[in-house]
Formats: sequence, C-alpha cells, structure tokens
Amino acid sequence: MPSLGPMEMLLILGLALLVLGPKRLPDAGRAMGRGMREFKDAVTGLRGDDQAQPAPATVAAAEPAPKQTKPAAVA
Repeated sequence: MPSLGPMEMLLILGLALLVLGPKRLPDAGRAMGRGMREFKDAVTGLRGDDQAQPAPATVAAAEPAPKQTKPAAVA
C-alpha cells in the first residue's frame, strides 16, 4: 500500500473541511482520536482501571528460598 504524501493529506483535509464545515471538523477529529485510542487499548488488552493498580506481590518473593544441600557423592 503506498504511503500518503503531503499533497494527499491536504486533499483529504480539504474534502473533510468541505463536507463537515469548520465548526464540526475539530469535534470529528477528537472523536476519531478517541475511537483510535479505544481500539488500541482493546487490541492490547489494556483498560483504564487496569493501569492505575499496581501489580500484586507474589508469595514466592516474600519468603526466602530454601537452602540447597549438595547431593552425596557416589563412589
């Protein structure tokens, strides 16, 4: 798929301005940004309340590891 250059971006912006008008264009951009952010969060599996909570501590990290003893030598 070819990339969009500056002329193509200006053409798209001009068409959006003609269709939506100068008053509704910022609201449409804001809504599109929110939708893209929600889509990204849904794809990565993140939610707003998951990011605020710290990860729970594991029990293994709180207890010291048992000492390892050397096995008896076999002659």
